[in-house]
Amino acid sequence: MSEALAQLAEHLSAKRPQAVISTSIAFGELTVEVQPAQLVPFIDFLKTDSACRFSTLVDITGVDHPERAARFDVVYHFLSMYQNQRIRVKAAVREDEMVPSITPVHPSANWFEREVFDMFGILFSGHPDLRRILTDYGFRGYPLRKDFPTTGYTEVRYDEAQKRVVYEPVKLVQEYRQFDFLSPWEGAQYVLPGDEKKA
Repeated sequence: MSEALAQLAEHLSAKRPQAVISTSIAFGELTVEVQPAQLVPFIDFLKTDSACRFSTLVDITGVDHPERAARFDVVYHFLSMYQNQRIRVKAAVREDEMVPSITPVHPSANWFEREVFDMFGILFSGHPDLRRILTDYGFRGYPLRKDFPTTGYTEVRYDEAQKRVVYEPVKLVQEYRQFDFLSPWEGAQYVLPGDEKKA
């Protein structure tokens, strides 16, 4: 399997040298890092090339690296049922940079890109309807960014007296919360099956 993926990596690097930055194979899957500007033509090539035929878009997500200049990785997962292979495509983008939408190539990317926008704040140029999809209309911030507070900014609850949903600022700030990181298994006075093999 890894030999086939290595051949695919060579094929992509040879056919699309202006798009491919690097390739690597891990866990039975090929990862290709591409130039953001070349994203749409590269993904179109993955879908239409006879050696690839990655016709199924499985997922799009983001990864936040706040310490980098190109803060986000936009990550695409594709499946080729014809070749029985999976591929991961990554594009590193800055916080102020727009990513070209792949909806012209894969219409199913519509909701995936909306989710990435909603969770990370990454903008997709050319998207037909880029608006929040999982959070509420007045939601502030982007929950999957590493600088987003775990408590959030707003508390949502149903008020029985008012008979409606009310929004209130979170009163418990993160710095004053107490966390107990002790596992319920720590300090147990019995041996679980299999633990005796550790010694």
